[in-house]
Amino acid sequence: MALTIRPKQGCLWDLVSLGEVMLRFDPGDGRISTTRQFDVCEGGGEYNVARGLKRCFGMDTALVSAFANDPVGRLLQDLIYQGGVDQSLVRWVEHDGVGHAARNGLNFTERGFGVRAAVGSYDRGHTAISQLKPGDIDWDEVFGKQGARWFHTGGIFCALSPTTPDVALEAMQAAKRHRTIVSYDLNYRASLWKSNGGKKQAQEVNRRIAPYVNAMLGNEEDFSAALGYQVPGMDEHHSTFEVDGFKKMISKVVKDYPFSVVATTLRKAKTATQNDWGAICYCDGKFYQAKNRENLEIFDRVGGGDSFASGLIYGFLSGKDPQWGVECGAAHGALAMTTPGDTSMATLQEVIQVMEGVGARIAR
Repeated sequence: MALTIRPKQGCLWDLVSLGEVMLRFDPGDGRISTTRQFDVCEGGGEYNVARGLKRCFGMDTALVSAFANDPVGRLLQDLIYQGGVDQSLVRWVEHDGVGHAARNGLNFTERGFGVRAAVGSYDRGHTAISQLKPGDIDWDEVFGKQGARWFHTGGIFCALSPTTPDVALEAMQAAKRHRTIVSYDLNYRASLWKSNGGKKQAQEVNRRIAPYVNAMLGNEEDFSAALGYQVPGMDEHHSTFEVDGFKKMISKVVKDYPFSVVATTLRKAKTATQNDWGAICYCDGKFYQAKNRENLEIFDRVGGGDSFASGLIYGFLSGKDPQWGVECGAAHGALAMTTPGDTSMATLQEVIQVMEGVGARIAR
């Protein structure tokens, strides 16, 4: 089934994302447990996609989220202003002075280097957005009266609490009523599901959501842990795989679910700072593969998959063919991993240059 995307006319937004935005604490070249200072930025799997589409690709995007109304929440608001994502759909929750009732999420992340892998440590219990319930957001207003061409959410949001999967389903059902395309990034995080039923519960939730998705995104671990599919030829450490194995897995997935698009990044992490990087997109019965970049040098790997997603989605929203879209996504993801933070600092011109194989000589 081909994607039929609403025209921009009559739609306030090209894309609306639903998800949590956390304040990220980055110890730079140091470690969380020994540093004496952090840089801060905003980040969140679903939000990063909206930000990339706005900041790099110039599309109109909005965020549905919730913040506790305290100085940390206002810092997040200020950081999001820089990226240009519309915050008019963000809910503000009263802060009780301590955070017993609701708080804002924090994310401590080391970049890693060489044989030392990147490390993340969440501090995001009982956050404001985890308490969203069906009925809190008027989705018919968002997708109908205001209008959105594309809706994006994912497995991180759905892992936050028992109520968030129902919020995602409510949003997807409204999106369907208004002919809005739905994309979903499986984004399996073991730490989020650990006290919430583990892989079994993750698969139950994601299998309930999958029938409403037009474009399903994720890497090899996501499809395995979050949907229960195995990639032929994949070893237990997810370090060895063949492209044909992904194609076989995707062929099984599209027999079970009505996805028009399935896309996955292809990453071999040789070290924390050197990866092989590529991507595959299945669209309407055909496979499209991006150029594989061997020994890609990584500065900060966080957000590479989200930037792939925003580049791919931009391709579809701008009327490009799937091959162009998967190449755009892979190039944008590669560029995003050359800068610090969760979000892309790339420009469209830089993405096009990487797609065209322009070298990294100084531009002046």
